[in-house]
Amino acid sequence: MRLSRRSLICSTLGAVGFSPWASAALAARSARSLSILNLHTGESLAATYWEAGAYVPDALAALNHVLRDFRTGEVQPIAPGLLDMVTLLQGELGPGRTVQVISGYRSPITNAALRTRSGGVASQSLHMKGEAMDIRLAGVQLSDLRDAALALRVGGVGFYPRSNFVHVDVGRVRRWQGA
Repeated sequence: MRLSRRSLICSTLGAVGFSPWASAALAARSARSLSILNLHTGESLAATYWEAGAYVPDALAALNHVLRDFRTGEVQPIAPGLLDMVTLLQGELGPGRTVQVISGYRSPITNAALRTRSGGVASQSLHMKGEAMDIRLAGVQLSDLRDAALALRVGGVGFYPRSNFVHVDVGRVRRWQGA
C-alpha cells in the first residue's frame, strides 16, 4: 500500500500527539516558517525550517541557537514538533507577528537554579529536552494564546498571566495555571 505525502505527514504528526486538525493544517502547507524574538538576548530570527517535504537542517540549527539557554550559552536541539506547534499558533493568532520567547531550551544547571527560586519549575522540565517554550505574541491576549494552544490538543499548556506568558510543550496533554 502506498501512502500519499499528506497521509504520511498526517500519520507522522498524529503519532507525536498532534490532533487531526493540527496535522491537517500543517500537512496543507508547502513550507513552515517561524519568526521568533528571544526576549533575553534580543536576537530575532525568521526562518523557513520545513520545505519540500523535509525539515531544513541549517534553519533548525539557527532556531536551536536563538532558543539556547541564554544563561549558559548551551545549545540543544529543539523538538521539530514543538516548532510546528508554535508555528500553528503564530499562523492562527498572529500571522506576521513575531513569537516572543521567554524560555526555550534550559540546561539542567539552569533548571536547578530556577527551581531554588520558584516552586513552579518542574524538576524534569521538558525545557531540558528542548520540548517546551514559554511564549507570548505581541498584540494577542494571553488568554487567546492559551485557548488556541489548548485547542490543538498537542501537549502541555501552562497559563502564567502574572508573568505574562503561556508555556507550551509536546509532552502529554495537560493544562495548569501558574502565577
